[in-house]
Amino acid sequence: MDKLDPTVAGLVLLAALMHASWNAVVKSDPDRLASFGLVMLAGCVLGAILAPFVGMPAPESWGYLLASVLIHCVYYYFLLKAYAVGDLSHVYPIARGLGPTLVAVFSGALIGEYLSLRETAGVVLVSLGIAGLALARGMPSADERRATALAVMTGITIAAYTVVDAMGARASGNALGYIAWLNILEGPWVFVVACLKRGGAIVPYIRKYWWRGTAGGMVAAIGYGIAIWATSVSPVAHISALRETSVLFATLMGTLLLGESFGRKRVAAALLMVCGLLLMNFKLG
Repeated sequence: MDKLDPTVAGLVLLAALMHASWNAVVKSDPDRLASFGLVMLAGCVLGAILAPFVGMPAPESWGYLLASVLIHCVYYYFLLKAYAVGDLSHVYPIARGLGPTLVAVFSGALIGEYLSLRETAGVVLVSLGIAGLALARGMPSADERRATALAVMTGITIAAYTVVDAMGARASGNALGYIAWLNILEGPWVFVVACLKRGGAIVPYIRKYWWRGTAGGMVAAIGYGIAIWATSVSPVAHISALRETSVLFATLMGTLLLGESFGRKRVAAALLMVCGLLLMNFKLG
């Protein structure tokens, strides 16, 4: 049985915290589209700075890169729509918990790996956690139903890009090069859309909040870069499980920092999901 290196595990936990943090930055901003655009643009700049020093990924990985960019653009669309109508502590755990769960459920058809009894139990726990989040306030309102539906769509795209990027990083022969070029290729598009929709109003926003976008972009790019690199050197299932501890981080941030209500129920549901994710992806012994 492959063991997860403690250094890699520590870095992935850091990446999970970083991922939840930049989502909290975007969610807390009054103009989420502009904020997200700056976050992505900062990641693009960071990728461009690093690219000359880390080399090019192998030609075999470019199909994965382009597919990942397209999937990420769809992911960003659903994520922004979900944050427009739902709380961070509601949307984020559903989306992040659903992604690896879908991969586990469909792994037999996709890659010939079928669920064990332990993994099936993990899927059940994650599903219960998602249901707990969706019903944290009782029967959901129209906005909560919409937020849940958008979070589910976001989770589907997470499952898709997780598989594509893991395969792409391994095919690249150069995970750092793959990471740099992924940031370059996917970085400008949300910012372009923000400029088109906001027009001249984007300029004063950038002058006032450039530091938020820059900080969020660096955190986002480095955090996901760590995750992709980790899948190239360690078992993908283990990395996926550790990274989804971001569910708990985001729920705590939404409750404690953003003042979102019904925090205890959502924290409990998120903890249930984390237990399920660990059960799905970690084998003892």
